[in-house]
Order: sequence, then C-alpha cells, then structure tokens
Amino acid sequence: MAVPPRRAPRARRLAAGFAILAFGASLAACSNDTSASSSEGLTKVRFVQEWPVADGFWIPWVVAQDQGFYEEAGLDVDIITPPNVAATMQYLGTDEADLAFTTSVDIVTARSQGVPVVGIGTYGTNNNWGLMSRGGEPVDPADLEGKLVGTYNDAWSNAQLSIMLASAGMTINDVKLVTADSSTVPLLVGDQVDVITGITNAEGSELESLGEDYSIAYSKDSGAPDAPVLMLSGNEEWMDANPGAAKAFMDATLEGLNFARSQPDEAVRIFMETYPDAQSLEFTELQWAATAALFGDDGVEVTPSDLEQSEASWQLLVDVAVEYDVIDAAIPVDELYTNEALEER
Repeated sequence: MAVPPRRAPRARRLAAGFAILAFGASLAACSNDTSASSSEGLTKVRFVQEWPVADGFWIPWVVAQDQGFYEEAGLDVDIITPPNVAATMQYLGTDEADLAFTTSVDIVTARSQGVPVVGIGTYGTNNNWGLMSRGGEPVDPADLEGKLVGTYNDAWSNAQLSIMLASAGMTINDVKLVTADSSTVPLLVGDQVDVITGITNAEGSELESLGEDYSIAYSKDSGAPDAPVLMLSGNEEWMDANPGAAKAFMDATLEGLNFARSQPDEAVRIFMETYPDAQSLEFTELQWAATAALFGDDGVEVTPSDLEQSEASWQLLVDVAVEYDVIDAAIPVDELYTNEALEER
C-alpha cells in the first residue's frame, strides 16, 4: 500500500560536533536587546524547526506569523526549515538561530556537550510516545524479542525503547531495528515491521488519516518519565542578551496557539496555504486536533503558566539519560531550562 511520507517530527539525535554554519545575519542593537534589527525596525528572531519539512506542530507560530501577532509584538520572526534533522541543535548552538522547536532529550544531550541551549517552554504536558501496532491489544514489551521494530536514529527514541525493553529484562540488542528517515508509518502499513515507535499526534494521526486501526503501548507505563516530548528552546546567550524579545516571542506564540485552538479549521487552512505540499489536509486536521488537546480542554485559554517547565520533569529526564547512556554524566537541572520568558513583567 502506497503511503505518503509523514511530515511530523521526532526526537532527534544530536550529531557529534557542531559545524559552524553561515547565515550572514549580523547582530545589531535593538532597544535594550542585542538582537538583529530588520529593515522595518522590528527585532529579528531566527526560529529553527525540528524537521526539514513543515508539519502540523508548527501551526501556532505559522498562525502567529499570518495573523500579525509577531509583528504587533515588535518581532520579525524567520521560521527556519533546517536542511536535516541534526541541524536544529547545530543552528541553535552556533549562533545560526536564536530559538528552536526541538525535544527535551535534544536539549539534555546538547547541554551535556557544552552547547548553550535551554528549554524556554513546554509544548504539551506529558509523554505520549510508545510502541504502535496494528489493531488488537497494545504490544507487551516482553513479546518483542527477535521482533522487527521500526524506529528513528535519535536519542529520544533510543532511550524510550531501551526503557521499555529493560522493563522486560531485554536490551536493544534483543530486537531488530529498522530505521526510518522520515516516518515509521509506511513500515508498519507495509508489513515490514511488527511495531513502530512514535507519538499519538504524529504517527498516530498519520495512521488514523490512512484509515488504519492501531494500538499503543506507552513508554510511561513501562518506567519512562512522563515528561513532555517537545520543547521550545533558546540559545542561552541570546536569551540573556534579549529578554524582551524572548518574552515578546512567547506571548505572541501563545496568542497563535490560542487562536489555533479556538479556530482549528482556520488554523489548518492557514498552515495548508503556507505549506501546501507538506502533508495531506486530513493528516493535518487530525494532527492538530490531537496536538491541541495536549494543552487542555476545548474553550480553555492556554496561559504562560501552562507552558512552564518543572525541575522535577527535567530531573527525571537527566536521570534516565544517564541510566541509559544517552549522556555520560548528570547535568545540573537548573542549567537546562528557564521560565523567565513566561513570567509577567
């Protein structure tokens, strides 16, 4: 069965070393901040994404851009599509981007290598990652020995899968990994694997858009931390130099998020008009519905406090990252995040 490639993100593996990439954007003073100034007198903000093709997770900032929320906040936001999945942290860590949409594990991994990146706001509230199989009951990790597992070559997937297998007394070496570049869904639909790794509002939404019934065994039910998968993040040095721009960005992004939650059809239309070739309309509708639900019930406004990060969640991630060799040694949790851009001023 032919399956269109999925355009939703996954947690990414941080590439070894960070090559310095040139954008040619120079930093100039703007107000009390040091962010670059655009020709219209707006503060330039370079916002790199987690995936080289647009996906429905981007809807809040695509809406904020389209509706002029960033411009009203005094910002000229450049939504950067990276050339590959490893480039997100490379860009953020080498002054080629100011802010990024990434994963919590990417932040932990990058920080462990001395890269000055920090989480600045959550994107969702829990861990909705798991092992997906077609129909029936969720797979039991104990039954995976020798089975084919469709997955991604990234830190998050490796850590989560390792935890699930460890709960059944196994390791990664006890299963056969089939790595996907873009999406694990075609592997499952094409009967090339027994299970796939993924999250409900990405692979799950894609399977649903294809009319495929699936079940999911959540990693959080097998010992993985119930911490948010996706994060908004910033270059720490840029954040320190541009607190006003950082807060303005978060405020305008929240405005875009609330618009998209209250007017989902219009939000999806804006996304599809902006990125017409990214993914199907049905997939985008399902993906945004599942994503919007992560922020609370319909009709409830998302506030800055809803995006605040907790020390406990980051500590859980660090502990797991050390235990499963994602990083070599523990990192002080207070180096991993800041909620300053969400605070009232």
